[in-house]
Amino acid sequence: MEEILNNALRNSYSYQEYRKIVTDLLQDGKTSGAIQTEALVNYSRLNETRMHRIDKTMRIDGAIISKLKSLQSQYIWLVIAEGWCGDAAQLLPIFNKMSTISEHIDLKIVFRDENQDLMNLFLTNGNKSIPKLIILDKNSLGIIADWGPRPKGAVDLIQNYKEKFGVIDDTIKAELQMWYLHDKGLSTQKEIIELLKGS
Repeated sequence: MEEILNNALRNSYSYQEYRKIVTDLLQDGKTSGAIQTEALVNYSRLNETRMHRIDKTMRIDGAIISKLKSLQSQYIWLVIAEGWCGDAAQLLPIFNKMSTISEHIDLKIVFRDENQDLMNLFLTNGNKSIPKLIILDKNSLGIIADWGPRPKGAVDLIQNYKEKFGVIDDTIKAELQMWYLHDKGLSTQKEIIELLKGS
């Protein structure tokens, strides 16, 4: 486990570096990850636009800011993501904004397909669902918590739709984006700050 974490951290990027890699790949008509399809490249393009918007408009709740500023321990937030992932596009800007508020949080991002060993340690119901946020103690690299791939309200939305219709299709994907838009990142902020309470 420790070796896998150290390996991932050596291959990690800051938020700005991650964004640049994805942008540069798009300029070459590619996306991140092992699989290259026109659909995934199109998702990446859409996500690029989405992340620009969220970076500009998303605000951290005042109560959350206070809690972030009062953190005492040192953390690494290690996130597994890919450029084509819609949930990652919604959530990475939130992780980034939260991490910039506290000098006690060091945000690092890795690409899923380049870090299979790490991904396999943090499966969701046996799936390689992303994004996955792993909160580490910066000094010991002990795992404090992991979170993802989406906040509870979004998980419930997808689950209910799947139970009703048996599929995840474009209709529910559009509904999910609307859910994120209306939630304004608040559920994610609250859920993550809860994880830090006991540490």
